[in-house]
Amino acid sequence: MLMTISLTFEEMWNKILACDEKYDGLFFTAVKTTKIYCRPSCKSRKPKKVNVEFYFDMNEVENAGFRACKRCQPKVEYSPNIELVRKVTTYLVNQSKENIALKDIAEYVGLSPFYLERTFKQETGETPRSYLEKVRVDKATHLLLFSDMTNLEICYEVGFQSPSNFYRVFRMQKNCSPSEYRKLNMEGDSKDELE
Repeated sequence: MLMTISLTFEEMWNKILACDEKYDGLFFTAVKTTKIYCRPSCKSRKPKKVNVEFYFDMNEVENAGFRACKRCQPKVEYSPNIELVRKVTTYLVNQSKENIALKDIAEYVGLSPFYLERTFKQETGETPRSYLEKVRVDKATHLLLFSDMTNLEICYEVGFQSPSNFYRVFRMQKNCSPSEYRKLNMEGDSKDELE
């Protein structure tokens, strides 16, 4: 059963601009002008936004007439556990607003919590918890830049259970507070508009 990921077009667009490896295999970027599709982490020159379509399944993107990028090779699977990682990461992205425990994820994929955590860490270099925190911070940065929500509203919207944990994790990943992040990035946009 194909499980699609719940990200907006803008969120996926930001992932490809950042060459974000965390989303590889969860969706594919198809470029209408070249008829090529890529992983989100592809380092090739970025297409114009109007020429991009997103697909959640490799068969679907290929049936639409796109061919695999030779640079990022989205058809190449690097590990026998790639499908497990894809299932877990899709679950984490889709359920990121919920209070998720390791046992919930393990139950979803049908493994013991210990085996799941060990295998996921071997494949991704991080635990399901740290991956979930990155997803939540990704969503928070998107909302900080593209919404008028307060930091507290964003904290709960992206799935953090307490503001103190939100601020701690955000600072750990971005080296600044959510307010500083918003201010720094809004000032950058203002400078760009003046040039």
